[in-house]
Amino acid sequence: MNKAFVREPDATDELCPRCGAIGTPVPRAVVTRHVREPAAVAIAETANFCPSPHCDVVYFDMFERTISVTAMRAPVYPKDPEAPICACFGLTADDIDRDLSEGVATRTKACLLRARTAEARCGELSPTGQSCVAEVQRYFLRRKS
Repeated sequence: MNKAFVREPDATDELCPRCGAIGTPVPRAVVTRHVREPAAVAIAETANFCPSPHCDVVYFDMFERTISVTAMRAPVYPKDPEAPICACFGLTADDIDRDLSEGVATRTKACLLRARTAEARCGELSPTGQSCVAEVQRYFLRRKS
């Protein structure tokens, strides 16, 4: 079939209006938990989390409305590198770095195991509303090499 007559699928990713990073969809309940009023109500029901550590936008919506780090109730990773990567259990980049410098993965492994239990409350505590497992593993592997 001639590709001239085949329609390409539309892109569904929403991009941060400030830095262009692909956003992670986040429900309103997560946004309102992490953002001080009145900023939380100034964004659509479904917002997106900007994962770029160098961008001051934390949440944005399809209308390009944004919520910056200054409106957050507490620092969030990766916007603040000292904030916990794991919001449920408090694992920080420093904890992972200490594991690596000691040649063990005690703190990191304990957090990853706990994150897979019913004790984890990622949907409530994480600024993305998602589990930290992938981000913890990504950070660990990036620093290990």
